[in-house]
Amino acid sequence: MKTVLCSAYAGNLMYYSIITKSSQVYIDRFENFHKQSYRNRCVISSPNGPLKLIIPIIRISKNIVKDVKIDNHQNWRKIHWKSLESSYRSSPYFEFYEDEFKPLYLGKKIEYLLDFNQQINLVLLRCLNIETEIIFSDSYIEKGGNIDDFRDIIHPSSKPTERVKKIKYSQVFQESQEFIYNLSVFDLLFNQGPLAKQLLDS
Repeated sequence: MKTVLCSAYAGNLMYYSIITKSSQVYIDRFENFHKQSYRNRCVISSPNGPLKLIIPIIRISKNIVKDVKIDNHQNWRKIHWKSLESSYRSSPYFEFYEDEFKPLYLGKKIEYLLDFNQQINLVLLRCLNIETEIIFSDSYIEKGGNIDDFRDIIHPSSKPTERVKKIKYSQVFQESQEFIYNLSVFDLLFNQGPLAKQLLDS
């Protein structure tokens, strides 16, 4: 059975739980880009509750994911990094991992969304100690057949699955707000560090 995912920006716990439980995952480079999806956004915890971090893209008529360019004229990279810092500076493991991620936000600009997502993903997989093989498709992966297709299931409008609801841990702002399910895996990593993979695999 082939597991298929979309490209995602620092995907949520459902996304990385699927990766953790798979030996191989196919990322579809040739699917259409979907607006208001996790392909160019993630959600973190902030002092005011869930905070969306959205990568601005250059609108084009041809919306194949591999061709989507980031709008680097906007100051989104610095804003996203400052948001991560202000939200997680007091978490147990932010300082341990920050040097892994900071260059991706404040270093050389990356032109394509797919490339940026993959660079973030590679660092996350290394930090999470996940050895799943990531394979990029050479063509559009047709729906149906012998595949587990999660491209449309992992979406901001989707409710957390029962498996994801079992993943509970200490969050930075737990004294002032209720537990927030299924945030970006950033939240789990910065709060749980080496235990993050075990929670994803539970």
